[in-house]
Amino acid sequence: MIKYLTLLAICSLAVVSARAEEDASNKTVLGPTNIHLYDGAHALMANDGKEGVRLTLLGLQYAQGMREKKVAHANLCAGFLLINQLQTALQHCNWVIEQDPYHWRTYNNRALVYLQLERFEESDSDIKKGQALRPNNTNLKEVKGMYLDEVEPVREEITIDDRRYEASTEVPEQE
Repeated sequence: MIKYLTLLAICSLAVVSARAEEDASNKTVLGPTNIHLYDGAHALMANDGKEGVRLTLLGLQYAQGMREKKVAHANLCAGFLLINQLQTALQHCNWVIEQDPYHWRTYNNRALVYLQLERFEESDSDIKKGQALRPNNTNLKEVKGMYLDEVEPVREEITIDDRRYEASTEVPEQE
């Protein structure tokens, strides 16, 4: 289950793009604005949690503006989940949500952290908040399915009806 959680968290990463901050002055930016965040996100997407976290922490030191800080913390939330440091992941998720209560990806990732911690009510709450922000998001639907598998698992019950078999194997009475 950890590997599947990891894939969902990675799918919810934010990558710092070449776009400048909206409120920044007009200037041309070629390539990523924060190479460490960019490389860290790509390392996380390549399933290299340790390197992704290392680079993202470095990128956080050089983050300029709230957007880059939010991206860094959101990716650290996913990265620490990836390397199974759940309490640290939770701290980064909480930071992002405190700054931006509309960041649906972080609700998705924090729901995964809560699921791993077996804090099911909180996981369900975050899934609902994320779905309210992005109703048809595939990642959130998959996390909801994982949540339901944990709290309401479907148990296959196989019942064999031997009546037909017994009726066909009865020996007819002889006169």
